[in-house]
Amino acid sequence: MSTLQHWSHALLDPTLGAPTGLTTWNHSDTEKRLAVYRNNVMVSLVDALAQTFPVTLQLVGEPFFRAMAQVFVRAHPPRTRVLARYGEELVGFIKGFPPAAGLPYLSEVAQLEWLRLQALHAADAPPLDREAIAIFLQDSNALPTLHWQLAPDVQLLQSSHAVVSLWAAHQPEGGVAFDDVDVTQPESALIFRSGLDVMVMQIDPGLAALVGALQVRTAFGEAIEQASGAAPGFDLSEALAVLIRHEMLIGAQRLH
Repeated sequence: MSTLQHWSHALLDPTLGAPTGLTTWNHSDTEKRLAVYRNNVMVSLVDALAQTFPVTLQLVGEPFFRAMAQVFVRAHPPRTRVLARYGEELVGFIKGFPPAAGLPYLSEVAQLEWLRLQALHAADAPPLDREAIAIFLQDSNALPTLHWQLAPDVQLLQSSHAVVSLWAAHQPEGGVAFDDVDVTQPESALIFRSGLDVMVMQIDPGLAALVGALQVRTAFGEAIEQASGAAPGFDLSEALAVLIRHEMLIGAQRLH
C-alpha cells in the first residue's frame, strides 16, 4: 500500500496508525494530529449525511443516526468531492443494518430523501408545449407505439410503507400528524422540481405504474395496460393531466 493509500484509509480507520515517514511542521505527535484530522473528516461526512437525510435522522434520533452514519462512512467513503451528492449507498446500507431492522420503512424514507436530492440537481429541460402534446394525442393510430420522454427531474418512488405520509409528518407545513400515520399502508410518490422547489406528490398505483413504465421507455399502449392492471378504473385523462400540468413531458417519439 502506498503512503497516499495508507493515508486515505487511515483517515477513516482508527485501527491504522499514521503512515511511515509522516512528520508535522512543529514536530508534534503525528498520531495525535492524525486523530484530530480523522475526527474532523468523520464529523464533516456525517454532517453531510444528516443534511441530505434529515427526516431519516428525525425518525431514529440524532445519536442513533450519527452512530449508524459513522459505520456507513467507514464502509462507503466518498468518491466525489461534492458532499451534496454523498450518500447514495445509504438506502441499501440501512436495509442491511441490524439495529434498524425494527424500522422496515426507514430505508424507503431515506430513498425518498435521496430522490429529492436527485430532482433538485437534475438538468433543466424545456417541456413540450400543450399544442404539441395535443397533436401527438390526436394520432390514435400511432398513439399505442408512442414513446414519451419524461423530464430529468422526475423521480418515482413506489413503497410498501407510508413513506410519503411519514415524510410529510416531519415537514413544517406537512399537514400530517405522525401519530395518525399507518406505516403499513403502501404509498407512491412523484418527486419533481417546480421552479426552485422540489415537490413530493402522493399518487395512486395507476399513475405510479404509468410513470414507472414511461421511465424505462415503454410504448404508451403497453404503459397504459400496466397502469390499468395496477389500478382497476385507472383514469388516463387524469393521469395525463398531472403530467402535463407539472410539465413532466419533454419529448415524444413515434415508432412505426
